[in-house]
Amino acid sequence: MSLGPVMVDIAGVDLAADDVKRLMHPMTGGVILFARNYTDHHQLSDLTLKIHQLRTPHLLISVDHEGGRVQRFQKDFTKLPAMRELGKLWNKYPARARHLTKQVGFVLAAELNACGIDFSFTPVLDIDHGNSGVIGDRAFHQDPQVVAELAHHLMLGLKKGGFPAIGKHFPGHGYIRADSHLEKSIDHRSYPEIAANDLIPFQHLIEAGLTGIMSAHVIYPQIDAKPAGFSTIWLQKILREQLQFEGCVFSDDLTMRGAGDYLESMLLRAQTALQAGCDMILVCNNPSGADEILANLKWEMPTTSQARLARMHGRNHFGSLIKLRENGEYVHAVREIGAIGCESGELPL
Repeated sequence: MSLGPVMVDIAGVDLAADDVKRLMHPMTGGVILFARNYTDHHQLSDLTLKIHQLRTPHLLISVDHEGGRVQRFQKDFTKLPAMRELGKLWNKYPARARHLTKQVGFVLAAELNACGIDFSFTPVLDIDHGNSGVIGDRAFHQDPQVVAELAHHLMLGLKKGGFPAIGKHFPGHGYIRADSHLEKSIDHRSYPEIAANDLIPFQHLIEAGLTGIMSAHVIYPQIDAKPAGFSTIWLQKILREQLQFEGCVFSDDLTMRGAGDYLESMLLRAQTALQAGCDMILVCNNPSGADEILANLKWEMPTTSQARLARMHGRNHFGSLIKLRENGEYVHAVREIGAIGCESGELPL
């Protein structure tokens, strides 16, 4: 059974009957995990194994695990810094910041990889314009060139740990104050303004081989009346044709208010996002919405989308988290990460 275009979530720390029914649906292609799905690394490894055993090729398993305040799994995992800490370090010691950012990417990917996760939705490529609370310290820096440089090194670390990189939130969520999780979000800037700032990290990482991109539920009315994740202008004309991105495009969560204020029906949101150019759509924390989409979505997966999704499978280099802790490079990287707060002039993390 080939992978479908829908990524869903599950209810708890083990698979319930309703979860299995959704995961076995031919329109499903992946699972996103949250903190509620985690107790310890043994349970997580058992859960991911059960999910992977359901189908061939196995369903993609993802998580939002960036560091700082967005780190779904805490116990048994290294506490990762917010990306802003690496930006602060850059201001004093750029070479050191590059090195430690790569180490963060390596540890992030290696730990999740060892527990059966295929990828995390990271790095954040948004610019810290000083306005957005929902982005805030998740962004590396206010300078787009610095964001591009540090995100590139995080991507190199992710690759070393067996993960693809997924840049978000295209074409940039850092300028506006509104939180697209909770409200309609509008960025009134012109395309030249966005291209000269927010698109720089995306362009840099695309040229460096970025595997995936997540779109933003933000409307840029000077470019299109639709949010970027529903816009053929953004996803096809700009991202595919102009920026020449050939990787996998993910929607942000279709249950977010930034999507809901544009389209009421969950099914219509799914159809519109896929038609606009998304390869995979996320439906989180809304079981009835997921069921509505799975029961009624009519979508023929393009062969290009199937190939892109196939490249999203992680490559487990480490066997288990216990085995990983015997790896000298990993142990050294964890020690270096622990000093990041001190090196940037802050208290230890």
